[in-house]
Amino acid sequence: MSSYAIELEEIEDLRTYERHREEIKREMIEFRRLRRVELGDIMSITFENKKTMKYQIQEMARAERMISDEQIAGEILAYGNLIPRPGQLVGTLFIELTSKAELMHWLPALSGVENCLWIVTPKGSFQSYPEQSHGAQLTRADITPSVHYLKFDLGDQAAADFVSSPIMLKVAHENYEASVEITEELKRSLAGDWLS
Repeated sequence: MSSYAIELEEIEDLRTYERHREEIKREMIEFRRLRRVELGDIMSITFENKKTMKYQIQEMARAERMISDEQIAGEILAYGNLIPRPGQLVGTLFIELTSKAELMHWLPALSGVENCLWIVTPKGSFQSYPEQSHGAQLTRADITPSVHYLKFDLGDQAAADFVSSPIMLKVAHENYEASVEITEELKRSLAGDWLS
């Protein structure tokens, strides 16, 4: 079974999933905590993989009471592009605002932020870009949404040296800047996504 695709039979039926959902939920909270990086005061990014997307689909199926193969296949199709391929990182960027005043200030001010994140390695810097199937409906010239699905394509050498090199994640937008070093634990987790 491919490490980069979710098969229909991997999604449990509702009754089976319900039996151990709380255990899976606890595990996913901890897993996502490991893969979440704070970028300054109002942004964070959570790096996705097959495990997080399978959970997303399973939860969508539960919430929407999906029981047919066709319904589940539609969710797999919708979220399958958010599973990173070798040498690629995929993240969900959250702009975390809590008041109407913050929303009215920051969402217009951060227009274009989806192209302003960088993975910086000794082998080069790699710019974010919106995931195509999700990006079109999220991108506007005058305002940005509070959630973006982003990809980074690393060169072969940067990917090969990913775990052994210092890796920085930064936002370089005209109205917002932040930079953080990716931890050793997170680097190992991300590189593990590329192993088949």
